[in-house]
Amino acid sequence: MSALKTAFKALLPALERGGSFADRTFNGIVQPRRARGKLILQAYVGWGTPREVELSGRVLLPRTPQRAMKGDTRLRNFSNVMRRMLSREVGGITVQGTLDGQVVQAVSDLDGYFNLKFTPAQPLPAGWHQVTLTMPGRDAPDGTGQVGTGQAGVGQGRRARVQVIDCARYGIISDLDDTVIQSDVTSVPRMLQTVLTGNARTRLPFPGVGALYRALTRDGLERNPIFYVSSSPWNFFDLLLSFLDYRRIPLGPLFLRNWGFDLLRGHGEYKHGVIEGILTRFPQLPFILVGDSGEKDPEIYAEIVRRHKGRVLAVYIRDVTTDATRDQGVLDLAREVRKAGVDLVLARDSLAAAGHALAAGFITPDEYRAVIESVQDTAAHTT
Repeated sequence: MSALKTAFKALLPALERGGSFADRTFNGIVQPRRARGKLILQAYVGWGTPREVELSGRVLLPRTPQRAMKGDTRLRNFSNVMRRMLSREVGGITVQGTLDGQVVQAVSDLDGYFNLKFTPAQPLPAGWHQVTLTMPGRDAPDGTGQVGTGQAGVGQGRRARVQVIDCARYGIISDLDDTVIQSDVTSVPRMLQTVLTGNARTRLPFPGVGALYRALTRDGLERNPIFYVSSSPWNFFDLLLSFLDYRRIPLGPLFLRNWGFDLLRGHGEYKHGVIEGILTRFPQLPFILVGDSGEKDPEIYAEIVRRHKGRVLAVYIRDVTTDATRDQGVLDLAREVRKAGVDLVLARDSLAAAGHALAAGFITPDEYRAVIESVQDTAAHTT
């Protein structure tokens, strides 16, 4: 197995060059045709500081999945998944955003991605703000029909949300798959069935996770920001955002991966890069890291603790495996990071993580009781 991994890594640069050449050739043929069609904008969740804010998104040809319903058939869900996976990106399109009076523009790349960067003249207050989006020269005369954020429950029409972060007590960086949302990543057949035939309303969160995250973010009071880092492709952004909204799990910027050769790169390398970027953007903000034992979250987070002394308050790892060897490995890491003054908690459920958070002063007794009630309510509805 190690020999195969070594061979794959050696071949990866050549595969990427070949893929990039094929991609450029294909796009040279189809992009001019796509650019003449009716386009939509899919804006992601923006984020930043009072002085610097960025908002990313994608320009696509319409292939909008049907609205998710709890009673949807697996075939209908599978059809929607295919619509997402077979997205038609459009490059070379100018996208304009307006935030607090500042107007900036960006041009979408060959994969349809654009990134708007704002530097407001006056510092923005902490909290949620709206960016107005347009495609200059392409918008319909009546101002309708061509631009949509694709953010169910977050924005409507031409508006996208951005979170400005300042003076929070701490931040939370969380994985999604098998940390927040049940995905069965430890079993490929079950994972494929869950991902390919579920939707935002049928996919299940872990019991108590919504109450725990609302407590950690102190939703509605002094807001602690949460960032979601997942290896899922950007094609599933609307599904994940709708899931968070439907399950009342606090909103935050999502960091996903580009579909294609980017997904072949190591999970650890990608996740390290994203977390390093967040820590750099907010140098005075400590963080709580949340993940699961199914992949490499414990190892990645332990390395973050080693590299950034004093920046991590706690690490919560949801135990999703039955492998005793894996559990022991995580416990060994826990002893290692404890030397740096950080608790790594291998938590069997949200209640175990909440117990540590209560003892550490991250959440209040009332918030802890809310997690207990949420877990009990879930158990009552599944028995």
